[in-house]
Amino acid sequence: MPYTEAQKRSHIHEIQSYLYILATQDARIPTVTPDGIYGPRTVSAVQAFQKIYNLPATGEVNRATWDAIVKAYRKQTAEPDALNVFPSAGYVLREGDSGALVYIVQAMLNDIGSRYDNLTPVAINGSFNAATTNAIRGVQQAADLPQTGAVDRDTWNWMVTAMQC
Repeated sequence: MPYTEAQKRSHIHEIQSYLYILATQDARIPTVTPDGIYGPRTVSAVQAFQKIYNLPATGEVNRATWDAIVKAYRKQTAEPDALNVFPSAGYVLREGDSGALVYIVQAMLNDIGSRYDNLTPVAINGSFNAATTNAIRGVQQAADLPQTGAVDRDTWNWMVTAMQC
């Protein structure tokens, strides 16, 4: 079966999409609009990528370039690992607790709240008070977790992931 023009455009669009995402994190790669047309902007983006990854900078996508672009894209878009600094799987931080971990949780709440309009900021004072409990309930609701108002490992992991988005 011959390689059709539609297949070719689809593959060009795919590689352009990968390069577009990679360019958001590396200014050395020119931004290319995924349109399925292998024009000068795509050639420049491919060449820049090839230079960065020590491939021959031909501007053409051979198997080695394709594989390297896909690998870089997958690495960049992989789900972030949860930050496993929460004390233990069974530990729960709740209203009335205080200390360094509460400061961290409150700072995380404010960071997440800066990106989600429906989450309320809290005072960062190291005291797990009613405002912190309510803010945690808001996070749990957004994450579709049980709304206990306490920070368990699932709530913590969701918050860490939300901070990395």
